[in-house]
Amino acid sequence: MRVNKKYSCLPAEEKGIHIINIRAIEDIGYEQHESTLLNSLSKNPDADCKYGLYFRDGKRKVDYILVYHYKKSSAGKTLTRRVHHNDSSAQSTKQDQPLPGKGVQLEMGESEPHVDYHEDDKRFRREEYEGNLVEAGLELEHDEDTKIHGVGFVKIHAPWNVLCREAEFLKLKMPTKKMYQINQTHGLLKKINSVIQKITEPIQPKVAEHKPQMVKRLSYPFSREKQHLFDLSDRDSFFDSKTRSTIVYEILKRTTCTKAKYSMGITSLLANGVYSAAYPLHDGDYEGENVEPNDRKLLCEEWASYGVFYKYQPIDLVRKYFGEKIGLYFAWLGVYTQMLIPASVVGIIVFLYGCATVDENIPSMEMCDQRNNITMCPLCDRTCSYWKMSSACATARASHLFDNPATVFFSVFMALWAATFMEHWKRKQMRLNYRWDLTGFEEEEDHPRAEYEAKVLEKSLRKEHKHKETDKEKLTWKDRFPAYLTNFVGIIFMVGLTFAIVFGVIIYRISTAAALAISSTPSGRSSVRVTVTATAVIINLVVIIILDEVYGCIARWLTQIEVPKTDKNFEERLIFKAFLLKFVNAYTPIFYVAFFKGRFVGRPGDYVYIFHSFRMEECAPGGCLMELCIQLSIIMLGKQLIQNNLFEIGIPKMKKFIRYMKLKRRRSLDHEEHMKKKQRYEVDYNLEPFAGLTPEYMEMIIQFGFVTLFVASFPLAPLFALLNNIIEIRLDAKKFVTELRRPVAVRAKDIGIWYNILRGIGKLAVIINAFVISFTSDFIPRLVYLYMYSENGTMHGFVNHTLSSFNVSDFQAGTAPNDPMDLGYEVQICRYKDYREPPWSENKYDISKDFWAVLAARLAFVIVFQNLVMFMSDFVDWIIPDIPKDISQQIHKEKVLMVEVFMREEQGKLQMLETWKDKDKKKGENCNNHSPRLSRSHSGSLSSCHSYPLDV
Repeated sequence: MRVNKKYSCLPAEEKGIHIINIRAIEDIGYEQHESTLLNSLSKNPDADCKYGLYFRDGKRKVDYILVYHYKKSSAGKTLTRRVHHNDSSAQSTKQDQPLPGKGVQLEMGESEPHVDYHEDDKRFRREEYEGNLVEAGLELEHDEDTKIHGVGFVKIHAPWNVLCREAEFLKLKMPTKKMYQINQTHGLLKKINSVIQKITEPIQPKVAEHKPQMVKRLSYPFSREKQHLFDLSDRDSFFDSKTRSTIVYEILKRTTCTKAKYSMGITSLLANGVYSAAYPLHDGDYEGENVEPNDRKLLCEEWASYGVFYKYQPIDLVRKYFGEKIGLYFAWLGVYTQMLIPASVVGIIVFLYGCATVDENIPSMEMCDQRNNITMCPLCDRTCSYWKMSSACATARASHLFDNPATVFFSVFMALWAATFMEHWKRKQMRLNYRWDLTGFEEEEDHPRAEYEAKVLEKSLRKEHKHKETDKEKLTWKDRFPAYLTNFVGIIFMVGLTFAIVFGVIIYRISTAAALAISSTPSGRSSVRVTVTATAVIINLVVIIILDEVYGCIARWLTQIEVPKTDKNFEERLIFKAFLLKFVNAYTPIFYVAFFKGRFVGRPGDYVYIFHSFRMEECAPGGCLMELCIQLSIIMLGKQLIQNNLFEIGIPKMKKFIRYMKLKRRRSLDHEEHMKKKQRYEVDYNLEPFAGLTPEYMEMIIQFGFVTLFVASFPLAPLFALLNNIIEIRLDAKKFVTELRRPVAVRAKDIGIWYNILRGIGKLAVIINAFVISFTSDFIPRLVYLYMYSENGTMHGFVNHTLSSFNVSDFQAGTAPNDPMDLGYEVQICRYKDYREPPWSENKYDISKDFWAVLAARLAFVIVFQNLVMFMSDFVDWIIPDIPKDISQQIHKEKVLMVEVFMREEQGKLQMLETWKDKDKKKGENCNNHSPRLSRSHSGSLSSCHSYPLDV
């Protein structure tokens, strides 16, 4: 083997790598080909290959693109090489020859260019890797003559025999020639279905795949031995573009670039910068006058447009173009949005009930009645004065809109809604599995990730250096222990940081309330609570949005240092960490208001202080539920408006503009490149790479938490979620169709770990709503008063019952108001919200018996509500079957039909064998009737008849 000396002096870290299949610089040159002249005479060679969708011959379709960076010389031309992957395949690799106008002849007298060892090593790895791809059966074609400066493209085509081989390896289910009738409903159900179809016809997308199917092709895992079962009349369309790209990607992942022990697939090569990108092509342009019809254009018109927001999604076309995994995400998002419609309607009814009964609510009427003349104790020390309860009239009336008996019913309804939604999705998922031929599909173990292989290699090299062992290594928990420790400490630190920020906002609220209370204007003092609440919630919202982005990056980094083996393991660990951190970040301020604010205040004369100067904040006289509603609504709406919509629209647009400006600056340097029309792979290269579905699912899961966890305090949450999702579906669709590179289609039969997270949130929602109704709202104290303490069986006197009395002479020194005559009269007894003994009692200011009675009722309600709703949810789960009856019948019918197909095939084989035997028998009789010489001469043919191979 001949290795150039100029390339033998590699950096120290690369000395263990043996470079193979390299020619010396003297051998690199430019060859003039006849095709150069032919290509130059062609009127528009780019149009023949449909601007990058096909190879230059216009026949072979581009199934995948690899992108790499290369350096140009000062003259602007590339140093082109002749790549021969192996001698036997030289004749089949015409595409690897230098392109017209690219080569430059190096003569002995010329000065040799500066050698960049790092770039040369990347080029050598690419050469070997592409040679291995050719050996695997793929066909390649290079293109460095593009409008993008310094970027080269490798076009990959999978021929028919490779597609068949890989389809058999991957066990891809393909439609056979056999077609069967789908069972149709009869009688009343048929009439109802026909009426529903006529009503919903205007909101159905105008897509062929979305029309109801009357017949279906029987599917079977592809087998080269049973090609006669499949309809191969049109081989070009038998494997669609999504399937072709999936097959090529599987080959790219398992094909290695080996130098000594340095083994790499495409993921490793991308991670190490040997290639800068790898992606399948979009089907074509989606806008323009003379654009040929394609699936991408159809998706843009019937799915990724805000004008069709009222229509159903063409899920089958989405699956056909993007694959099952992305199809399932949009199907789940569609089902979730549909299920929000009844929840929104019920939530609006509950809210309207509160509006209609606000004037009949006796407790709020008593609070607003100025004749009661209830004087309340100061809200802060010294600077705050006494105040009238009637000044909190607006807060009390607003609280009734969300704190009324209907909210209890709505909490039960939403718990059952969550269970029904999960069951409905499982049934929808089974229908899609049947329609998409995923029944019986089992995910196989994925290829190891590039980082995992690199760690294993590093470990094996270390071990070999010490012990001279060459056994196959793997990472153990000891190898990952530092990463596990870092994960634990990092997550604890991030959760502690979230708590610290919430605590800081609490300090802000307390100090701001004290500062505003000093205001001399009465209007300023009356709006203290609203001002403090609103500003604090906005601060919380800004912090949540910032920390969401930070926690997403930290969760990814923590997962990377763990070095999971496969992409599936990586994704599941990333989802767990990101969900944990974002859940804590989004809901901690809400949990504080719901369950901690006003619980540890103390009482007048004995308040609880933070840092010996700040008094813990109290709830409003009407309770903390109204403040919880404000907190929940602003955070939910703010996250949806700013983070989910503005960020998703603004950031991609900004990145696209930056890339456009960079390309514009490059084009100004080369006028010839600027005048050429871009190829399809160049246009797609300028799109944003696909980053996975985790961010899309995450924002919807957090929203699902807002809809279910604290729905007792905000019945309008499902309505706002519905309005957001109507926009979100079209926004995500537009992003996938127009802003992102086409992702590799991934087969999946469910939504994975997200289903378990949804179920967990649904169970947690029952418990949290039970505690919100019981401890945050006044629902239980009202029931206790109504049935235990009311004299006339009404709510009259309830407000006075919930207030305790305090003698102002018992204030601690330095805590009494500076202006005790602010109300115009001297105050001797002030009131505060708590169940305590009066100052004239023997055990003054101790907790009264009423407190324990209310607490017992609250705990009893939590237990009863939780168990009752859990039982009802499990009953809904049990009574609704996971697999629809018609789908189970169709699956069984497919199995029976498949058995019949194979039985007929076996019978056909037996009949053919019998026919051959009869023919052999007749020939034998004919041979016996001839002379011995003739029989001897025919013995060869007779034996050949018996040994003739039978191919059915």
